[in-house]
Amino acid sequence: MTVLDAIVAGVREDLDARRRALPLEAVRAQAEQAPAVRPFPADEEFGLICEVKRSSPSKGELAAIPDPAALAGAYARGGAAAISVLTESRRFAGTLADLDAVRAAVDVPVLRKDFMVEEYQFHEARAHGADIVLLIVAALSDAQLGEFLALSRALGMAALVETHTAAELDRARDAGAELVGVNTRNLKDLSVDPARFRPLAAHAPAGTRLVAESGVSDADSVAAYAAAGAGLVLVGEALVKDGDPESAVARFTAAGAAAASAPTQE
Repeated sequence: MTVLDAIVAGVREDLDARRRALPLEAVRAQAEQAPAVRPFPADEEFGLICEVKRSSPSKGELAAIPDPAALAGAYARGGAAAISVLTESRRFAGTLADLDAVRAAVDVPVLRKDFMVEEYQFHEARAHGADIVLLIVAALSDAQLGEFLALSRALGMAALVETHTAAELDRARDAGAELVGVNTRNLKDLSVDPARFRPLAAHAPAGTRLVAESGVSDADSVAAYAAAGAGLVLVGEALVKDGDPESAVARFTAAGAAAASAPTQE
């Protein structure tokens, strides 16, 4: 069993418990009453997706984050394009309550970052105010990927379709993904190699907006991804560990925007 398989197995167990407490039809009704979806920033704008992330399978505990709303507020003041909230509890120590708190505290779009493998979770995401959901190609069949993209759109949400390989980029293209993440983490051993981004970005389908994921340690990391074609960069660990996340977001965003607008070097 891979790390991803183990995480998904735990996600399904926790989901079964929530579904017993609140059936699908009840969650659908809640989703229909949720606040309107916030549109994603315009394609021409470089930006950061800033993450509320307490822990990870590869690094363990990163930060306590007793007040996710306060952290999200700092991100928003720093100019975050969107805010990602981990809601998986076993490996990432996240909760749906974190998503509720962040959604109520900021005006920018909010991403529910979890391992989305069943229809229930999409209605649940909308019920808790998510504007964006994550679809991990490696965790889904082609049929599921197409179904969940369509469901996300039907609920008004954008979908960040995460890939790790050229073959997964092809699958994202065939499914009609518009917002595509390129994660430079190897799912087998959890190692990260930012150099993987550039060749994969070159393979990405035309017309997609690329999000670079993993491997960001500083403003230079963001700039490197932007120069290689990322329109957005998702940053978690570097921000939750920074003593001044508002300033860090502003600094990282400025570095990425400058790199994205610089003339291409031949």
